[in-house]
Amino acid sequence: MTAPLQMSAPETGGRRALALAIMALIFTVMLPAAGLALSIFGIILAIRDLRALQAAKQRIGVATGAIVISSVAFVLGLMTTAFQFYFSAELAAYTECRKGAGTVEAQQHCSDQLIRSLEKKLGVTLPPNFPTPA
Repeated sequence: MTAPLQMSAPETGGRRALALAIMALIFTVMLPAAGLALSIFGIILAIRDLRALQAAKQRIGVATGAIVISSVAFVLGLMTTAFQFYFSAELAAYTECRKGAGTVEAQQHCSDQLIRSLEKKLGVTLPPNFPTPA
């Protein structure tokens, strides 16, 4: 019985890192904390692949793209996670309000309440056309 074949970075050309970077970007939109973790792994894998590709004197474009995409996912994930932690009480109150809102008017009241609580925490008045959850 032979061991499973393990492909090195020069053989894959950095495609593993690129796939992980794209997954990190997608997860950042759905689950920011998971996207944050995946983006860190993506950056590490992309740097390893980049070094291996440079040592093998092969093209580094895919690995470089993976670093860029993972970095973007990291920044977006960090910002989103920080936003969720900073406004956790307001978002929890909004979620509870929405659970009991059975009519469109009640849902709009929850959105208005969320906007008022965000304005209070930020100390500024948000514009009237500020996007709110529906």
